Amino acid sequence: MSSRALGLNGVAVALSLLLGLTCGDAAEVPRGGTLRFLVEQEPTTLVTIAHTAGPSTRISPKVTEGLLTYGFGFKPQPALATEWEVTPDGLRYSFKLRPNVKWHDGRDFTSADVAYSVKLLKENHPRGRGTFAFVQEVQTPDPLTAIIILSKPAPYLLKALDASESPIVPKHVYEGTDPLANKNASAPIGTGPFVFKEWVKGSHIILDRNPNYWDPGKPYLDRIIVRFIADQAARSVAFETGELDLGGGPPVPRSDLARLQVLPHLGSETRGYEYNAGMTQLYFNYDNPILRDKRVRLAIAHAIDYGRLLDFVYFGYGKVAPSAVSPELAEFVDPSIKPYALDLAKANRLLDEAGYPKKADGTRFPIRLYANPFNLQAAGDFVKQALTKLGIAVDFQFFDFSTYINKTYTGREFDITLESLSNTFDPTPGIQRAFWSKNFKIGLPFSNASHYANPVVDQLLEDAAVEPDAEKRRALWFKFQNLIYDDVAAIHLVAPDGVTLFNKTIRNHTLGVTGINASFADIYFDK
Repeated sequence: MSSRALGLNGVAVALSLLLGLTCGDAAEVPRGGTLRFLVEQEPTTLVTIAHTAGPSTRISPKVTEGLLTYGFGFKPQPALATEWEVTPDGLRYSFKLRPNVKWHDGRDFTSADVAYSVKLLKENHPRGRGTFAFVQEVQTPDPLTAIIILSKPAPYLLKALDASESPIVPKHVYEGTDPLANKNASAPIGTGPFVFKEWVKGSHIILDRNPNYWDPGKPYLDRIIVRFIADQAARSVAFETGELDLGGGPPVPRSDLARLQVLPHLGSETRGYEYNAGMTQLYFNYDNPILRDKRVRLAIAHAIDYGRLLDFVYFGYGKVAPSAVSPELAEFVDPSIKPYALDLAKANRLLDEAGYPKKADGTRFPIRLYANPFNLQAAGDFVKQALTKLGIAVDFQFFDFSTYINKTYTGREFDITLESLSNTFDPTPGIQRAFWSKNFKIGLPFSNASHYANPVVDQLLEDAAVEPDAEKRRALWFKFQNLIYDDVAAIHLVAPDGVTLFNKTIRNHTLGVTGINASFADIYFDK
C-alpha cells in the first residue's frame, strides 16, 4: 500500500474549491481584524506534546503545527510534510518536509525536529505512548526527509499526525530539558500562522499574525485573543451581546443553545468534531478496595438512568453510548452492547451482598466524586443524586481545570471521576490509554487514571494496535468491548454532540474533521 500527497499546485486548487474561491478570488479575501475566541477553561499548557486536554488542543495548533492536516472524511492534507509514502508492510513512513520553514525564533525547521518530537510523543503523550509505541527510530537522511521506522504495523498512524494530536516542536528548545516543565509550554515557539505574544493568567492569551509564515498571504487575521470564561451563564451573555466571535464544545450550556442559535448574528456548526469522537465516561479508582469489588461497580452502573442523563443534562444533544467505542467510530462498535438497565432493587441487593449494608444513618460508605470541568458539572450533580439513592455518601468536589488535573492524575485523590476522554480518530490511541496497564503513569493527564490492570485486556489492546487486517482488527475490538463491559471496568455514558457557535461574519472556521482545533490560517472576517 502506498500513499502520496497531491503536488502543491493540486492542493492549492483543491483548497480553493473547498473554500468556494477561485484562484483570482483568493487575492480578494479581506485581511485584518481580531478574532475573539472562547476557550471555556484556562489551559495548563499551550503545547500538546504531552497533553490532550481540550483547552490545550484548542490553542496549540495555532502556534505549533503537525506533519499533516485532515479534511472532511479524514483525507490527509499537507502541512509541515508535503509528500508521504507508506511501504506495503506498513513499517516505513517516509515524509518529504516543507522547505524554507522557520521557527518563530528564526531557526530553520528540519527533520531533526520531527525525530525529536516523535521521541517526546512516544515517551510523554497520553495517547502517543500507544500511537508511537512501535517506533524503532526516525531516520533523517537529510534536513527535509524524515522516515519513521516501526517494529510492528500501526494501521492508525497516518491519521495521528495532526497538530492537535502530534505537534512538531523545536528540538533546540526541548533538548536536554524536562518536556513536562519546559518553558515552551507557557510561551511556545512554533512554525504556525500565529506567534505567541502573552498569557495573562485568569484572563486571556494573545496570538499575533506570523509575518513570516510559510504560506504567503496567510493568516488573514491580525490577532487572536483567547478568552477564558469559566462561568457558563457569562459565556452565553458574551455570545449574545457580540463580545465573542467563536467557540466550540458547545461553548455555552446546552440549555441555552436553542435560544442562541436563532439570534440573527450567530450561526452554529456541528461538523468538525469527528477527529475527537467525544465521549463521557465514569472511571473508578482501583486503588480503593471498595471499588475493586465488581458488585459495587455493577451496582453503580444499575443506579444511573442513561436516557434521562442524555435528556436532562445534555438536552438531547448526543447519544447514549454504553460501549467504550464512540458511535463516531461505527465500524468498531459492537451493537449488541446495551446500557446497563436502571434497576435500583438489584443495585441495593448487590451492595448488600458485597458487605456494605445501610447503616443507621442510611448510608453505606463515602465516595469522592470528581468531574472534569470541561462541561461536566451538571453530569456530576446527576450522578451524585443517582448514587445517593443507594445510600452512597457522595462528596462531589468540583475544581478549576488545572486543580482537577493535578488532584486526579497526580494526587489520585478521587474515588470515581467523570471524564471526557475522546476516542479520537481511531480506538487504539483513543481508548487504549485508559485501560492499558502500561499506560498508568502518575502525573500523566488523560491516561489510565483508574490504575486498571487486566492481562487479557492488555493483550487484546496490543493485538488490535498492530493488526493490519480490518476484519480481524474489528473482531479484537468487539472482544475488548464485551470484556470490559462484563467487568464493569468503567461506565460509558454518553457521546455528546459537538456544537460550534460563531459570528456570521466569520468565514472558514470549520474546514475539516478537527474543526476549531485547526490552525485558523484560513479564517477571515467577511466585512
